[in-house]
Amino acid sequence: MTFANPHMLWLAALVVPMVAYYLWYDRAGGASMTISSVRAPKSAPRTLRYYCRHLPMVLRCVVVVLVAVALARPQTSEQMTKTTVEGVDIVLSLDVSGTMLAADFEPDRLTAAKDVAAQFIADRPNDRIGLVVFAGESYTQSPLTTDKAALQTLLAQVQFGVVEDGTAIGMGLATAVNRLRESSAKSKVVILLTDGINNAGQIAPLTAAEIAAEYGIRVYTIGVGRKGYAPYPYYDAWGNRRYRQQLVEIDEQILTDIAAKTGGEYFRATDKRSLKSVYDRINELEKSKIETDNYTNYTEHFATWLLWAIVLLVVEFLVRRLWLNKVP
Repeated sequence: MTFANPHMLWLAALVVPMVAYYLWYDRAGGASMTISSVRAPKSAPRTLRYYCRHLPMVLRCVVVVLVAVALARPQTSEQMTKTTVEGVDIVLSLDVSGTMLAADFEPDRLTAAKDVAAQFIADRPNDRIGLVVFAGESYTQSPLTTDKAALQTLLAQVQFGVVEDGTAIGMGLATAVNRLRESSAKSKVVILLTDGINNAGQIAPLTAAEIAAEYGIRVYTIGVGRKGYAPYPYYDAWGNRRYRQQLVEIDEQILTDIAAKTGGEYFRATDKRSLKSVYDRINELEKSKIETDNYTNYTEHFATWLLWAIVLLVVEFLVRRLWLNKVP
């Protein structure tokens, strides 16, 4: 409970001089009369009225306190919050080709990309996010959803070898754009991650970028892989996985052009830490719009206190005039 006029509570201090005057008056004797002896009055039995002779004064003090509280306007408040969320629709397009198993990331590019993407998803609770994977072909792993738990599960299930190997960047982007083309969100984003050169698929990367631009979709492209050589996996004649150093080839020009055509940005990640920084940067660029309006409703309670003050004032009058038979 709060008070709209807390300074009015000081009126309750009037009780102090009231009590002081009452005690002084009572000890001074009040009205007096002359009698021959006080022995008889002292020996008279003390009734309930004798013990309640100070009740009117007590009631008056309580009335003063109640009036002071009523004037201070006691209130209870109820906080209400109205939140309007304008999220971003995002599709993650992830390369799952064989080169994504290169070990220049710990433990490999694909696992590192999934780990960082999982954290990105967790950091976007107000957005709808979908997942597309591509190699020689592309397919939708998850449509746009706000169910982050289900999305995280589907992301964890992404692995190499589900589709024909290759790097169909155009197909990966086109499938992602298809998931977003009917979206009503004001902000639509594709985050395309790859480590190679487009060498498969029926749609050219720049053609897919032009389609994205027509639908107002921004595309952020990420090239993953260290500069120079990296250990790429292969299997020997006995089926054992081996690694050999191979030149990292990423078509950065195509990825840059895709981003430029759609109003996005191209990033290069050479290790897991820099990949995390890239996602953090995109997270900052694509902020969800959240508007919060706070309302406070106050309920006044002064009437209750004032009513009790009136009731006790009436009781004090009746006790003093009718029961105690006190005449001023």
